[in-house]
Amino acid sequence: MTTDLNKPETQQKEPKNIQPNIGLEKDSLKKANELLNAYLADLHVLYIKTRKYHWNVAGPSFKEYHEFFEEQYKALEEMIDEVAERIRTLGGKPLSTMAEFIKGTSLEEDTSGEVKTRDMFDRLLADHEQITRELREDVDTCDEDLNDAGTADFLTGMMEAHEKMAWMLRKYLS
Repeated sequence: MTTDLNKPETQQKEPKNIQPNIGLEKDSLKKANELLNAYLADLHVLYIKTRKYHWNVAGPSFKEYHEFFEEQYKALEEMIDEVAERIRTLGGKPLSTMAEFIKGTSLEEDTSGEVKTRDMFDRLLADHEQITRELREDVDTCDEDLNDAGTADFLTGMMEAHEKMAWMLRKYLS
């Protein structure tokens, strides 16, 4: 039976959700996607926090800090897309609403009013370091428990990016 791609969408049957056949057990795929979605939630909260600080930084070094935060949120934006695509690669569905991100994150949303510049750097540093610690555990889980070297390698790259972002934040604080 062939599907006529020229038919209007309403007349086409829903496609089957074909799961990847990439040498990983169904349970391993599910667990890897759970880890990735938790990380995706963290990334979104960190992205919004970084954006908030970008918009609200003030003081004599405004331009430099404003541009620094912009560089960081743009990097996070790319990471968000890569994580969502990894989830889709493994046959999962990425979280996609703010409610899901808030529910799934291990980070705290910054709902405070004005934040001093020093505190912005401190809070972002703490979040990047927390994510790094969590990713380090997730890499081990993917590699040792799930036999998913691909996701372990993917998360290792992400962990290294957070380590570098944390290093840059620490340099501003020193």
